[in-house]
Amino acid sequence: MTEPSSEQDAVRIRVRTDADVPECAALLREVYALDGYPVEGVDDAEGWMYPAGLMAAFVASEPKGLLGHAAVCEPNGDAAVAMLVARTGATESEIAVLARLFVGPKARGRGVGRMLAEAALAYASASRLRAVFDVMEKDRTAISMYERMGCVLLGRTLHHVADGRTIPALCYAAPGAVDSAA
Repeated sequence: MTEPSSEQDAVRIRVRTDADVPECAALLREVYALDGYPVEGVDDAEGWMYPAGLMAAFVASEPKGLLGHAAVCEPNGDAAVAMLVARTGATESEIAVLARLFVGPKARGRGVGRMLAEAALAYASASRLRAVFDVMEKDRTAISMYERMGCVLLGRTLHHVADGRTIPALCYAAPGAVDSAA
């Protein structure tokens, strides 16, 4: 058996299991301490891993543990969904939302975020759904990644946090979601 040729080769993207959730929650707390993501906080990090309308969730793993997470959800009042509907005439039943994407600090710069995003977007595409998402304007690294992937900016919105804060966000569609059927 040959050794992996790079760190990225050792990374595996797979469907998340319930057994992964405690490790995902611990990783999310690290991300929050570093980046302030998610903006809602991490008081219930394990519960946050089960958003309303969850369709699928993925993790990036390597032999030493989990590196990151991404989910695909049904629409739930998302600004990006409304923008895609207005722009294309698609119905909400034709749309999925990329959500809960994060990469732990030790895995950054290895392409893990892109691999997770690609897995989630591939799931949506295989389900014949157009994918959309939002990202906080403060998260410049994520925005750069999405733009390099060919995601299409739909517009700007404000993310409303339970404590009354509003945080500027950008809404995107996956490549191909705007100009063709999924």
